[in-house]
Amino acid sequence: MMKNIRESLAGRISILQLYGFLKNEKDGIQFEDNLDFSLSALQSRQKRIPRNNIIDVFKHIWQGGMPQVLHADSEQRLEYYNAYINTYLMRDVTEAGGVTDTLRFGKFLSACAALVAQQVNYKTLAESAEISQPTAKEWLRLLEGMGIVYLLQPYASNALKRLTRTPKLYFCDSGLCAHLSMWLTHQTLMTGAASGHFFENYVVTEILKNYAYSGVKVNMTYYRDSNGKEIDLLIEENNRIHPLEIKKSANPDCREVKKFSVLEKTGLEPGCGGIICMCEEVIPVDERNSFIPCNLI
Repeated sequence: MMKNIRESLAGRISILQLYGFLKNEKDGIQFEDNLDFSLSALQSRQKRIPRNNIIDVFKHIWQGGMPQVLHADSEQRLEYYNAYINTYLMRDVTEAGGVTDTLRFGKFLSACAALVAQQVNYKTLAESAEISQPTAKEWLRLLEGMGIVYLLQPYASNALKRLTRTPKLYFCDSGLCAHLSMWLTHQTLMTGAASGHFFENYVVTEILKNYAYSGVKVNMTYYRDSNGKEIDLLIEENNRIHPLEIKKSANPDCREVKKFSVLEKTGLEPGCGGIICMCEEVIPVDERNSFIPCNLI
């Protein structure tokens, strides 16, 4: 098994430049239309898929989207990710990034996984891997360039003052992140302390993949000001801005959409948005926002 995995990894040319499968792709569901957060478009999508199910969602999050793990059992999945990291990933960071201390780089990978869906903290990353902060920044840029992590940049606007300048860190493959964090089953991940962060990682990367595969050009950012007010995801398209909150709950607080009003000063046309969550059906909150089942993205 291990020999076959190593041979398979060695023969793959551009896997780190590709994203894995979307959840709906794995489930055999394909939407002909591009992502649209309007109520009518969401309701149209909902007619074509089963009801949202948190167990199915976390099975996908834990498993990830790499083709080689789709039908693997727990032991094969463990072997695959170990080989992926030790054989393929470490080879690439050595050749492409000039990394010579693979032991510390392994610690750095695990430290990144511990910060999933959170603001990057170079001090924490550096201390965890016993490296300098400049090295931590260099290694994170390397992982981003290889398609291992995605850094969601903060929203910037001259009209809005005192905004954060720190990006948030996401793993392009949640299965790899779960492996590095040593979540051994989807059940423990689903009920664990990091479940909300993994759910946010899932939503952000599913949307990222959707736009990457469709070829639609958008700008994805997040909003956070010095008062701690945050909007998890902003999507700018055609001079229109779509605000999105992300909650693992099936019944989040609808008052979350009130903070979208901070975007009125941007000068962009307000678009449809809402709260992406574990609700089973689309529920309108106001004229532009809805509770959005996460399986519609």
